[in-house]
Amino acid sequence: MAGVLDPQLKRALAERVRYYNELGIYDFYRREPAAANLSTIEDAVIDDNPVIQPEQREEMTPRAKCAIAVPVVSEEDLFEVANPKPESGVIDPVQALRVVREDLGDCTRCRLHKQGRKQIVFGVGNPNAELMFIGEAPGADEDQQGEPFVGRAGQLLNNMIKAMGLRREDIYIANIIKCRPPGNRTPERDECETCSPFLMRQIAAIKPKVIVALGAVAAKTLLAINAPMSEFRGRWFDFRGTKLAVTYHPAFLLRDPRQKKEAWKDLQMAMRELGLAIPAKGVE
Repeated sequence: MAGVLDPQLKRALAERVRYYNELGIYDFYRREPAAANLSTIEDAVIDDNPVIQPEQREEMTPRAKCAIAVPVVSEEDLFEVANPKPESGVIDPVQALRVVREDLGDCTRCRLHKQGRKQIVFGVGNPNAELMFIGEAPGADEDQQGEPFVGRAGQLLNNMIKAMGLRREDIYIANIIKCRPPGNRTPERDECETCSPFLMRQIAAIKPKVIVALGAVAAKTLLAINAPMSEFRGRWFDFRGTKLAVTYHPAFLLRDPRQKKEAWKDLQMAMRELGLAIPAKGVE
């Protein structure tokens, strides 16, 4: 972007920002040209397999249907006119999350509200959590109960949390998108772009010390890096000042239990960062 914006363009952009604020969208992203470990949106779409279950995605090629988004680095004077987030200035994370949830409302911002979702699955857990797990999207059980990770994959996640010496109520759990896609298909690009700003606001309210992304779709969307799981795992990423690690989605571990040992290595990495004692027994 040029050093000085045309005043008319600046006013138009400011009006667009206000428009998105009114929709509840406060974080903005742009798609980068193709580069090393990054992909254009066209390369990020799987056209020949539109319905793929989470457990089938972990060892796929770097192509993913969710947007590969990069936070916009905009001129300061452009966005100073934008309305602040409703929870800005709210110190208590409980109250901040309540404001975000109220702002989300009975969301109709994307097509998913017309495609069979029963309810919004916002997130659950300790608003003061040091550890946050982020998955991909609600499934059928989650859509029914209104809470993330309550089905078979959720039971395994509970075992993973217990193996870490924690309780489910000690941590916070959320997903990239908050409505179940029909048939548990991969979230579409625009669905991720529309919904993920609310997740970013949840993260900002909770301020976890560590985030663990569950699965390739969550990792690619959060980090804006198009890469296989082998390149995500075993390392730390800086995510808005928070350390982020990536491990397998519990649904994938149900399909391939042999990878539980690898997932346990990822969890141990998070435990060391959190200062937790590492027990000899891993994930079962």
